[in-house]
Amino acid sequence: MRQTWRWFGPDDNVTLSEIRQAGAEGIVTALYDIKPGDVWPRRAIKERRALIEAAGLTWDVVESLPVSEAIRTGAPDAKLHFANWITSLENLAAEGLRVICYNFMPVLDWTRTDLTAPMPSGATALRFDLIDFAAFDLYVLERDGAVHDYPNDIVAQARQRAKTFDQPDRDRLVRNILAGLPGAVEHWTLDTLRERLATYAGIDADRLRENMAAFLRAVVPNAEKLGMRLCCHPDDPPWPLLGLPRIMSTVADYEWLVDTVPSPANGVTFCTGSLGARPDNDLPAMMAALGPHVHFLHLRNVRIEDGTVPGSFHEDEHLAGSTDMIAVIEAVLAEQTRRRVEGRADWQIPMRPDHGQNILDDHHRGSAPGYPAIGRLKGLAELRGAMLALAHGGPA
Repeated sequence: MRQTWRWFGPDDNVTLSEIRQAGAEGIVTALYDIKPGDVWPRRAIKERRALIEAAGLTWDVVESLPVSEAIRTGAPDAKLHFANWITSLENLAAEGLRVICYNFMPVLDWTRTDLTAPMPSGATALRFDLIDFAAFDLYVLERDGAVHDYPNDIVAQARQRAKTFDQPDRDRLVRNILAGLPGAVEHWTLDTLRERLATYAGIDADRLRENMAAFLRAVVPNAEKLGMRLCCHPDDPPWPLLGLPRIMSTVADYEWLVDTVPSPANGVTFCTGSLGARPDNDLPAMMAALGPHVHFLHLRNVRIEDGTVPGSFHEDEHLAGSTDMIAVIEAVLAEQTRRRVEGRADWQIPMRPDHGQNILDDHHRGSAPGYPAIGRLKGLAELRGAMLALAHGGPA
């Protein structure tokens, strides 16, 4: 596996020099200041690539080229946004970029209720507490019909939890949940969220799949002509939220994805943290089943707290948690060996140590939630050690 690191651009307080010191070979980044639906200019792509290469690294993966809400909802602007997405692909290909990560999560990307949950070790981690989330949905956002989306016992617990909230608690919960905004940084309020949710009225899982299929039919043939690899990130967490459908959560969802538009360009971002939050997802088996279509890896681990779907979980250490990370790495190495024998030029799959706990000086650095410098360095070192040990005598 090629070892990469997510970098949020020149404003990231983890520098390219520090990333190189951590042992990463390549960078995963995007042009975060460009609004979803707009074209990525070739000049801006070239400038970002030059900045990375000047630090002795390479730009290996684009994460993410955002899919606009117009595309997800099938709004009138969708066809224009298809064309702009394709133009962005052409500009990226002209600058040597080949692997493009995206997602199809409505309204919010990743969602957590606590960004600094205390761990027994003294570390802090991202956490999703189902009762807190239900309390937010039912008694802070006050979404119409929300009561029908939770079992009676969860509603009762959420009601009691909400009674304990003071105003700072409510404000903190809102900030944490809205931290997973897609694309460029925006200032959202509860009213903004309500407005965005309203655009999905009448859009169920089947309708969302229809809109995604239209997107795939529009962009995948062009990506294939350009020699690119598109890879869809799973839902995080992998179940419906806020009354919104989510359609990239299980192996069946990904089988639908690759079967809808069969192409070497239509593939998977295999995120062990997102998929691993569901106890019914067998990750080593999923990697084996989807292996030929996996173009990018996010290796992280979550600890499932209650064994339910939906349920509570938190980000654990990379080799701890509820996922057998060693078995996943074995499955990845087996897929790489198969690709080498097949003669695939893309036999080596880029991976990055996704997320990480705040440890040591991370507590004072103020990095993007889930992306501490030292916590990810620790994760990368652990994953590298496991990878090299399992690949001893063969290619990593």
